[in-house]
Amino acid sequence: MAMMAAETRPQRARGRGHLAAKSLGGCTRLAELFQEGAAKIRLPETFDRSMEAVIINTAGGLTGGDHMDWSVVAGPGTRIDVTTQACEKIYKASAATAEVETSIKVSAGARVDWLPQETILFDRASLSRSLSVELDDTAEFLAVEAILLGRKAMGEAMAEGLFQDRWRIRRNGRLVHAEELRLQDDVAGLTAKAAVLSGQVAFATLLYVGTSAETYLSRIRPLVETHMGGVSQWGEKLVVRLAAADGFALRKILIPIISALRNGAPVPKVWNL
Repeated sequence: MAMMAAETRPQRARGRGHLAAKSLGGCTRLAELFQEGAAKIRLPETFDRSMEAVIINTAGGLTGGDHMDWSVVAGPGTRIDVTTQACEKIYKASAATAEVETSIKVSAGARVDWLPQETILFDRASLSRSLSVELDDTAEFLAVEAILLGRKAMGEAMAEGLFQDRWRIRRNGRLVHAEELRLQDDVAGLTAKAAVLSGQVAFATLLYVGTSAETYLSRIRPLVETHMGGVSQWGEKLVVRLAAADGFALRKILIPIISALRNGAPVPKVWNL
């Protein structure tokens, strides 16, 4: 009897990265760093009291069955800017779903700016993503997540697939922001609807939680009102929604808004137009 061929399974990317910071002499300094598998974290030199962290997926993209796990802990009085080396690419999935989990803890008097570059979803991609944040009463948090449904300049589009995104933001254990986004199956048909994206293929959400929310509103509204999007503020929370025809147009809108939400500070150097 002929021997049956051994079952072969596709190679999957796995990664886990953890960063914790502490305050030392008024400056943000490294307390813990762990990286495993395809997850890498690099800390470029900064010239102020903050820390910049660049997270990297060395697999070069994600597809069905891949899993990445990121965690950031900002100790009391620290300031951390977290970004990505490049846009994260989510490729066609032959089976299963790629998963990305991010957890962030921001202690008393600290601030974290979560500023990854755009996520690009290719046709028939399948991605499930979550962002979980725990904030102290006196902490500040800024999050930016931008999505491109293919690269329009390359003639690419996401016709079908799956993208689901789950955010849970808590302050001192109390839920202050929750949202769920799910695009599934006929993504092109769904996003063509006026109530969704009106055919735009690039969109972003920006969230700020902190005592400066009302101040930021007056700065952000003039930047948003001439584009497809809107801004809302209530209490210590500000939310911006944006949509654009392509990634370049979206980034031209995003960069000045991010800078305004950072009190004039530029986006991380790895961002470029």
